[in-house]
Amino acid sequence: MGNGQHQIPTKEELIKKYDRINTIEQEHPGRARFLQSRNLNCIALCEVITSKDLRKHGNIWVNPISDYVCTRFLFVYENGQVGDVNINTQDAKIHREIIQIMKYTEQRIPTLNEYCAVCDERHVFQNHPMLKPAVCTRELCVFSFYTLGVMSEATEEVATGAEVVDLLLAMCRAALLSSRKSIIFEPYPSAVDPSDPKTLAFNPKRKSYDRLQSALDSVLLIRKMAQGPHSEIKKQMDRIDPLAHPLLQWIIASNRSHIVKLPLSRQLKFMHTPHQFLLISSPPAKEARFQAARKLYGSTFAFHGSHIEDWHSILRNGLVTASYTKLQLHGAAYGKGIYLSPISSVSFGYSEMGNGQHQIPTKEELIKKHNRINTIEQEHPGRARFLQSRNLNCIALCEVITSKDLRKHGNIWVNPISDYVCTRFLFVYENGQVGDVNINTQDAKIHREIIQVMATKSC
Repeated sequence: MGNGQHQIPTKEELIKKYDRINTIEQEHPGRARFLQSRNLNCIALCEVITSKDLRKHGNIWVNPISDYVCTRFLFVYENGQVGDVNINTQDAKIHREIIQIMKYTEQRIPTLNEYCAVCDERHVFQNHPMLKPAVCTRELCVFSFYTLGVMSEATEEVATGAEVVDLLLAMCRAALLSSRKSIIFEPYPSAVDPSDPKTLAFNPKRKSYDRLQSALDSVLLIRKMAQGPHSEIKKQMDRIDPLAHPLLQWIIASNRSHIVKLPLSRQLKFMHTPHQFLLISSPPAKEARFQAARKLYGSTFAFHGSHIEDWHSILRNGLVTASYTKLQLHGAAYGKGIYLSPISSVSFGYSEMGNGQHQIPTKEELIKKHNRINTIEQEHPGRARFLQSRNLNCIALCEVITSKDLRKHGNIWVNPISDYVCTRFLFVYENGQVGDVNINTQDAKIHREIIQVMATKSC
């Protein structure tokens, strides 16, 4: 530290070397922090087991057992900055401060998803914590996220596959077209207006479903037809509607569940659809409670069916008890709780499979509406999979705690404790495709196949 031997080239040196200044976007204030520094140094603070194996030679300690040393913190110094050289971790005050921070960190990390990634306040819109971190709807946080990129790396799903993106768009479209949109389209988007960064183009306090639908139609049109890198697709969206890309960003970033397409080798063959996804929405704290309950009571698997229009909210708020609330759609004949079934046909019925109610506009309808066919490149075969479908249905396969709280009324099960139900898989059917109605998760062969896939998933 202080020798200045490890230097990062300056921005001017890089520009001079590559001579490509006109092709590189200018940096955001505060971005690329350490790449602006001429000198960087790092030291780690570790927790060490004080067994007899730890050899102390004055102020130099040696531990031959790597399992007995764990890193806890990393401190970075830049531009010749020098740390306090007199810190002694064995000083009682220093040691106490380290312990306090360690305890706070251990308590907060499992619940980070419950707080806004910018202001660190509890989310105001959710009923239950979800898996991924997110930015709250407070306007200052929205501006910080979209205009300054504050904490964007913690919330953006950069690895979201194209098929997952199209599924999110289809779910959003179904919710927006629903007669219940004022209830189920929650949360409402928050996005900064690109033409006026000081205002919100989409604001939960001033909802405009017509403007939202117009922007979403533009996104759907480009997703169905455009090709090329992300930057080119963004240009196409900006040309048609400047709010299209901000909306697409919000749809991806606001998804708080982990969705990954399952490879064919790890799909559940008995579900008879190639569109199978790993779906994990439980945050670490809920998953820990679920695992503890499973050790006490055991678990099994059951299906949950909901309209495609409801999944936009489910992916952001989780499976919630809708009974006796404004979210209730099918009644609550068996009391309050999350409704499940071991029989596929029951959940298919709840998902409205085969009714063809939830339709996505065709490419021709979108082209006719926007009349900009000549400005958009033609689509790749197989792209925008779900956006070509006229009818989509989804059911989830959940793991359920088999405690006495689980009430079984024939093939309809009701669990009043939301912590005792965790989504594991999502199955999507399109264009009137119908799944096998005779699947029973309590069948030994079916149950064994589910366990095998669960054991091998590495997504």
